[in-house]
Amino acid sequence: MNDAVILITGASSGIGAETARQATKAGYRVVLAARSVDRVTRLAEALDGPDRALGVHCDVNDAASQQAMVTSALEHFGRIDAVFANAGMGGSPGGFSGADTAIWREMILTNIYGVGLTLRHTIEALKRTRGHLLLTGSAAGRATIAGSMYSATKWAVSAIGYGVREELRGTGIRVTLIEPGMVDTPFFDEPPAYALKPEDIARAVLYAISQPPHVDVNEILVRPTPPLE
Repeated sequence: MNDAVILITGASSGIGAETARQATKAGYRVVLAARSVDRVTRLAEALDGPDRALGVHCDVNDAASQQAMVTSALEHFGRIDAVFANAGMGGSPGGFSGADTAIWREMILTNIYGVGLTLRHTIEALKRTRGHLLLTGSAAGRATIAGSMYSATKWAVSAIGYGVREELRGTGIRVTLIEPGMVDTPFFDEPPAYALKPEDIARAVLYAISQPPHVDVNEILVRPTPPLE
């Protein structure tokens, strides 16, 4: 897979950054996209520099920024073989009756609209390579959580994944929903000791994209093992 290129949004930390590290070790080239261009640029330099890794700015809520990301990736590497739509953010306390609605708006734009924009601007490149599309959903998108707008956005990501899979049927593009439980990342202020690690989720991503072309891994739900009682 020395020539294959994976584009990762939300790549500046956590799951996205760890997926980039594991992907480069596995022989992939990577495009690292995030709002913090300094952080992804430093990460790209640590991953053997411009021959293997490229850091680019991307605000997933902005269509022009997403298009610029794709243009930069294609100009630099000439192809995109997999896209990991991983950028996302958490919610605010207070439930539906008391949450900060400004945070709701940003979260909905990032977790739903931003994912949609990533799909909109990368699908044509993936069609050319018969590539792989991966979306970061959540265990929270498979359960009812009281007062959680975040959970609602991840239900929406699952729906996007199901819908785009049907749209792309027959194109050769595979679609995988990656659905983590609680992960020890900056997403959580104080994750419990038994929480998953970013590398656990990165391994799930690499498992999905390393399957032969006739194997389409639709969903991977990864939860931490409950602590001993």
